[in-house]
Amino acid sequence: MLLGAGVEGLAADAGRYGATRVHLMDDALLAAPLPQPRVDALETLVGEQDFDAVLFAASVLSADVAAGLAARLDAGLNWDLTDLAVEDGKLVGKRPELGDSVYADVGWTSEPRLALIRSGTFEPAESGGTAEVEKFESRLQDFSLAATMLEQAHEESQGPSIEDADVVVAGGRGLGSPENFALVEELAKALGGAVAATRAVVDAGWYPYAAQVGQTGKTVSPKLYIACGISGAIQHKVGMQGSSVIVAINKDPNAPIFEYADFGVVGDLHEIVPKLTELVRQRKAA
Repeated sequence: MLLGAGVEGLAADAGRYGATRVHLMDDALLAAPLPQPRVDALETLVGEQDFDAVLFAASVLSADVAAGLAARLDAGLNWDLTDLAVEDGKLVGKRPELGDSVYADVGWTSEPRLALIRSGTFEPAESGGTAEVEKFESRLQDFSLAATMLEQAHEESQGPSIEDADVVVAGGRGLGSPENFALVEELAKALGGAVAATRAVVDAGWYPYAAQVGQTGKTVSPKLYIACGISGAIQHKVGMQGSSVIVAINKDPNAPIFEYADFGVVGDLHEIVPKLTELVRQRKAA
């Protein structure tokens, strides 16, 4: 389902990534990222099509929309799912519990089944297919249009976001001070990656929340994750354990992160990270 203003051109992208049909509502009233107009649109579409299940990629906006749609349809909503399976003919969701130390099977008692899928759970796979586009219209309720977005601001940043980057370099309290995040930034720049942070340093005001990885931050799954001065508490592990390769740099040989890192360097990151950055630059220049 594709909802927005001026988004019809994105339908072809959905086809390339496996969708065989795209239900499209392209309307100027959907230009602002507000939930209630989208709830109206989905209520109409789901009611007409009688879908068994509706899946959302987790975000602040989609969580609002999913909750509103569940209330409208009197439907069940499961959230933070990391997998889906069909068992004995029934759809079953997999949800991490207890800091991702166990996984619980969750189900639904009615249809349609609504689900929010944790960000970074599935890798998009290009299939090269095409999608049939079906346009639909929905009457938007007066109360849904009562809210107006007066201004939308975006934080200016360079390079890829931590969710999209193939390489993420993260810093923790082991950096010692906010000024030392420059070490992490330089390494990330050399690798063409993004900078991330732990909750502890974000709470201390060392780095913005947008870069926080962990249970109360963002979930990332890059090809390479370099953790600098991060102890590796379970709350942080939750947000980055899907990384393909994890490298940890920490002076404490007993830091928990070494238990699940693919490569570990025990030593002073203030010496190691600058040398690693220089080696990367030399390799690129060669």
